[in-house]
Amino acid sequence: MPIPKDFSTPVRLTAKERVFTQLQQWIIDGTIHPGEKLTDSELATALGVSRTPVREALQLLAVQGFVEMQPGKETRVTMVDKEDVSKVIPPLAALESVAAELAASLIDEKTISFLKETNEKFAQAVLAGDSYTALKLDEQFHQAIVEVAQNPYLLSMISTLQANARRLYYFKAIVPAESSIEQHNELILAFERRDKDTAAAIMKKNFLRPLEEFYN
Repeated sequence: MPIPKDFSTPVRLTAKERVFTQLQQWIIDGTIHPGEKLTDSELATALGVSRTPVREALQLLAVQGFVEMQPGKETRVTMVDKEDVSKVIPPLAALESVAAELAASLIDEKTISFLKETNEKFAQAVLAGDSYTALKLDEQFHQAIVEVAQNPYLLSMISTLQANARRLYYFKAIVPAESSIEQHNELILAFERRDKDTAAAIMKKNFLRPLEEFYN
């Protein structure tokens, strides 16, 4: 199994969290291919940890649907089924909408400034056709909003669904549409007005729009 050598190492994480985060990212962006066999000893060596946190991380990835584990036999990355987008996106849109509603009354100027700056970079990536950068910036934009909502249960559920959605998007190499740029701007304006109903509606619309594009 090829292991990249030039990856960044997250800080202030436990060994299990670090392994989980890195493996999840490699699976999402296709660095580790669907159907590829994962060996805990090889991963442990590559990541500079013992086999225990690797096994624990793989168990978490199995719960999220990223790997399939056959005890005593093998662990493989799950295949990508594009039909899953219709199962992942609608509940994700609903939860993100709730996050936007909660964030509208809690968001501060610093976060609003971050959203504006991130959307400007997002717009540049979309117009340049840089799908990878656009998706990463879109993730950062929405993650900031979810964190403002200050609801750990919501954050946990969204995190799992978002990870699966990102994998589907990278698989199809979707570039977020230009309409997302304006929807982000409308969302920021709603936050500035503390308009929770509008923020929730725009957020849901923003997440549901790609469904049609994904199947075209």
